[in-house]
Parts: sequence; structure tokens; C-alpha cells
Amino acid sequence: MAGVINTSNHPKLLWPGLKGIWGQVYNEHNPEYPDLYEIQSSEKAYEEFVQVNGFGLVPVKAQGAPTVFDSETQGTVSRFVHVAYALGFAVTHEELKDNLYMEVGSNRTRSLAIAFRQTKERVAAAPYNRATNASYTLADGKTLLATDHPNIAGGTFSNKLAVAADLSEASIEDLVIQIMGATDDRGNLVNLMPQSLHVSPTNWFEATRILNTTLQVGTANNDINAIRALGIFPKGVKVNHYFTVPKQWFIRTNVAAGTGALFLQREDVSFERDNDFNTKNALALGYERYSCGFVDPRAVFGSEGP
Repeated sequence: MAGVINTSNHPKLLWPGLKGIWGQVYNEHNPEYPDLYEIQSSEKAYEEFVQVNGFGLVPVKAQGAPTVFDSETQGTVSRFVHVAYALGFAVTHEELKDNLYMEVGSNRTRSLAIAFRQTKERVAAAPYNRATNASYTLADGKTLLATDHPNIAGGTFSNKLAVAADLSEASIEDLVIQIMGATDDRGNLVNLMPQSLHVSPTNWFEATRILNTTLQVGTANNDINAIRALGIFPKGVKVNHYFTVPKQWFIRTNVAAGTGALFLQREDVSFERDNDFNTKNALALGYERYSCGFVDPRAVFGSEGP
């Protein structure tokens, strides 16, 4: 059986006298993926979200003229297909009996749980890390961050800065202004507002300075810090250790619940133990199933940095 842990994997554990064992388990970051998505449960093999546009502006009706009738149109269809994740380990009967350090066995289970949590964090961060990668597109055929997301009724909208910029007071203000001018697919203004700022560890210190400084950042001006004074980010700054593009940053918005950034949990993680009768190997495995992604690109605005 591939990957079976036996007495030859760590012969030192068969002899007394070791002062300590290290490397199996480290402290973990608190869960960060819930900051990136609205979390929902699912009871199907996959979930679909269908876009339907609203009505446009009301035209003037001339005296005696017939009323204009508008219509609805189906747009993009976003499908979330759940993916199964499974990992386990097998230990020979002899290794279990001859191993003199029982904490190694208990740490294996902890290590397996860490592997599942780390995997979930990386899977959840991946759509953000690929936000401008043309190989990964949303249902509308565009990357997560794009200046030309198509509208059903024609035209496009943008959820990124036209010119990529580093995180700064000015670039945040520019993107917030863009968010506040957002429209639906028929050109109607929508009450879209920023909720939280999401950065990698590279931008964490700068983000903290920008949001917590009373006056303007990095200047001798006596002007107030408008971002802080207005409470632009009611949910604060969220640092994500799994962001792999250091200068990239995002703003999550208050797009309608169930239509933006979604993490769908199909089956919660479960751990099982068993024994193989033929080999007497002890078996342990974990399993869970989920999917994540974006329905309406207006859920996230951002910049990939220069």
C-alpha cells in the first residue's frame, strides 16, 4: 500500500532517550476564508445562479401615445460544482506497537486536520490570486477583476482601477468612488458600498496606517483622513496569508446576499478510522466537499498593483 508508515520511516522513535520531537504540528492562523466569502450550505451536486436583468428608465409618454413595454432577459449562468477533498494515512501494526512516543500518533491526527484546513484556505484564496489571470474566467467570460464585464443590455462595467495602482489613500478613494457609481445591467444606479479591505501581509502595515491615521497619510497637511472619518470600511482590514500576489488588494462590497462571493459547503469535513484485516494496518482518513467562487463581479473591486 502506497504511503504506509512503518518502522523504517523514523527508526529513532523505536529507541528511548529522545529529548523531543518536532515538525509535525505548528500553530495555525485563525480561519481567514470566511472573510472572503458569504458561506452557505448546499444539498446538491452543483448549484446554479441565473442572471435576470431588471427594467430600464421610464420614457416620457406623449399624449395619446401607447405605453412602452419593457422585458426581461436571462444573462449569465454561474455553476458551482462541488469538489471532493480526501487524505489519509496508514500505519503498520508493528509501527504502532513499537513506537515509544505516543505523541507522534496523536499529532498525526492533528496534522491531518491541519492539512484539510490549509487546503480549504488555499482553495478559497485561489480565485482572488487568479483575479487577473486570463486562464480563469467567470460566467461572463471575463477575469474576476476586469474593466469590461459585459452587460446584458449592452455596454460594459468595471470592477478594477483603470490604471493599476499600489495600495494608497488616493487609490482607495478612487476605487471607492468607482464603487459608489456602480450601476446594474440596465444602467440604474445601485446602492453599492465598500465593506472591508483585503490585503496580503505585504500591504498590511500600509493598510493599517491608511485606516488608522487621524490626518492624511504621509503628508504634512492638516486635512483629515477621510477614509477613517467616513468609516468607509465598517468591517475593517482583513489580512490574508494565502494571497500569493503581494501587491494585489481588494474591496468587498454589500452586493445582495447570495449573489456575490460564495463559499458553498456540500459536506463538512469528517474523519474516520478503521483497520485493514488483511495487513493489520491502521487506517485514518478525512473527507469533505465544497466549492467557491463569484456570481456577480460587483461583489469585489480591486487592483493588481503596478
